Amino acid sequence: MYLYVPRGADLEELPDGLLRFLGHLEAVMELPLGPERKLARADVCEVMEKLRGQGYFVQMPPRPFRPRLRQGE
Repeated sequence: MYLYVPRGADLEELPDGLLRFLGHLEAVMELPLGPERKLARADVCEVMEKLRGQGYFVQMPPRPFRPRLRQGE
């Protein structure tokens, strides 16, 4: 799971429920964002919109792949 925040953001200002849900936070990387930027699992325009509006964006991990298996007769 990744939490995107603007550079220099005060993490103490994030909602208490979000901080409890996320637990310990650790800076992993800094990414310059722009419309031309490609992100692996998120739409960069949505990320930028959430950063401007609510001040953060949470990227949840992908759902585990569960193939639909059928047993033959």
